[in-house]
Amino acid sequence: MDTKDLAERIAAGERRALARGITLVESGRADHRVQAAEVLAALPRDRQSLRIGLSGTPGVGKSTFIEAFGMTLVQAGLRVAVLAVDPSSARSGGSILGDKTRMDRLSREPAAFIRPSPSQTHLGGVARRTREAVALCEGAGFDVVLIETVGVGQSETVVAQMSDLFLLLLAPAGGDELQGVKRGIMEMADMILINKADGDLKPAATRTCADYAGALRLLRKRPQDPDGFPKAMMVSAMTGEGLDAAWTDMQALMDWRKQAGFFAATRAAQARYWFEDDVRAGLLARLDRPTARAALGKLAAEVEAGTRSPSAAAQMFLTEHLDG
Repeated sequence: MDTKDLAERIAAGERRALARGITLVESGRADHRVQAAEVLAALPRDRQSLRIGLSGTPGVGKSTFIEAFGMTLVQAGLRVAVLAVDPSSARSGGSILGDKTRMDRLSREPAAFIRPSPSQTHLGGVARRTREAVALCEGAGFDVVLIETVGVGQSETVVAQMSDLFLLLLAPAGGDELQGVKRGIMEMADMILINKADGDLKPAATRTCADYAGALRLLRKRPQDPDGFPKAMMVSAMTGEGLDAAWTDMQALMDWRKQAGFFAATRAAQARYWFEDDVRAGLLARLDRPTARAALGKLAAEVEAGTRSPSAAAQMFLTEHLDG
C-alpha cells in the first residue's frame, strides 16, 4: 500500500480514501499498524475539527439526535463526520453496524460522512482505535466530528479524553433525575441535553431539565467552565427545537476556552493520555506470545486449584515474561 498516496487522498477529502484509512487504523495486524502510523504521520497537522463526544443511556435517541443535529450543522455550511460505535457481542464478537440506516437523511448529504465501528468489547464506550479515526477525519478537513458512544452508563468517560465537548443525552422522566448529584459521568459532561422534549413528554422534560440544572449547581465549578456551564437544556430531535440554541452555546463555550487557553491545554493533556494508553497496550501485546500464554494457563490452573494466590501468580507471571 502506498501510504503517502492514501494520506494525500484523505487530505483532499476523498470519502473512499477516508473509509479505507479508518479500516486500516482499526485493523489489528502488525503490518497494518505500521501502515496506519505512516498515514497518520503524513496527514496535515494544521487542521482542527471540533470534536464532540456524545453519551447517553440506550434508547435515549442518540442516533436520532445526531442526525437532526448533523443536519443543522450541514445546513449551516459545515462538513460533519460521525463516528458511531456499536456494541459487539461478547459471545460471537459481531456487531449490527446499522447506524447509517438510522441516519437516513444525513447519510445522503455530500457534506456528511458516517462510519459505524464495532466496539470489540472495549470498555469506555468507544472502539480501541476511535481516536485515530477522529484524527483521520480531522485530517480530511471536516469541521465537526461527532463521536457517538455505545452508551454504557456512568463509567463511559473515555470519550471525554478524545473530545473537546462532551454532551450527555438524557430522556425525560427516566426515573433517575437524582443521579445528577452523583460523581462520574456527570462531572465529565459540558452540557446535558434532555431529548424528546416534545408532545406529551414536554412537561416531564421541563421538570427533568430543572432537576439536572439544580444538580449541576451542586457540583464544584471546574476551571475550564465559564459562568453558566455546565448547563442543562431541552432539545427535540424530532422537531428540531432547541438544536440551534444548543449549537450557539457550544460555540460560545469553545470560543471562551480557546481565548482562556483551556482548549490547547486540554488537547495536550489528551495527547499525553493516549501516549500512555498506547504504551500500556504495547506492553500487553508483548505478553501475547506462545510461551507467555502457556505460562498463563499453567498459573491460572494453580490459582483455580487454590495452590497459589491470584496476586502472587500475577506477580510471578509479570516478573518472568514482561522483560523476556
